[in-house]
Amino acid sequence: MKKGKIVAIIPAYNEEDRIKETIEDLKKVDLIDNIVVIDDGSTDSTSSIVENMGINLIKLNKNRGKGFAIKEAVKKVDYDYLVLADGDLGKTSNEIEKLIYPVLNNEADVAIAKFPRPLKKGGFGFVKRLAKRGVYIHTGKKIDTTLSGQRVYKREVIEKINYIPDRFGVEIAMTVATLREGYSIKEVDVNMRHRETGRDFKDFIHRGKQFFDILKTIIILFFRR
Repeated sequence: MKKGKIVAIIPAYNEEDRIKETIEDLKKVDLIDNIVVIDDGSTDSTSSIVENMGINLIKLNKNRGKGFAIKEAVKKVDYDYLVLADGDLGKTSNEIEKLIYPVLNNEADVAIAKFPRPLKKGGFGFVKRLAKRGVYIHTGKKIDTTLSGQRVYKREVIEKINYIPDRFGVEIAMTVATLREGYSIKEVDVNMRHRETGRDFKDFIHRGKQFFDILKTIIILFFRR
């Protein structure tokens, strides 16, 4: 039985090729009361696609990072349960429903999506291992889905999170804060797919930025106990 308002927020940056499918599939989840897209300074047609669909849009004038976008949305939306979904999930976004039920039913305070194995070879696992190790160092808990951005939170958990970095460290910071505050996390197997990175130069540059942002977040968390 539903016990409050469920709002899905989608931080999006240059997602014109997938944002429409992501929203359409998310709208199939009857439990979700409202969908809000935060356009993080896109230079493509992401915003106009969202507006034409009649979806609530928060538009940032320049790219500030996923964490910043989430913080802006949290300030402006009214919710009891917060659903976080990436803009590139496409036709698999309705799998988020599998995360909502455990939180609604008090099986956990937070649910995180556990994706199937990637379809193509990406990096060498350095970023994932760093993130997992960082959570363990700070909390003593082993979480496989540390980097997954597909999540459902009770409002009380979000209100206890006092540090969300602007860019790639957002998931690890939110995971550590959740566990430090004594809240429970349930990892849920889903059949979601999103844009996968490969092994070309651009992809390695992306993962390098991600690695250093996460490392910086892990260090900052030592000073924010």
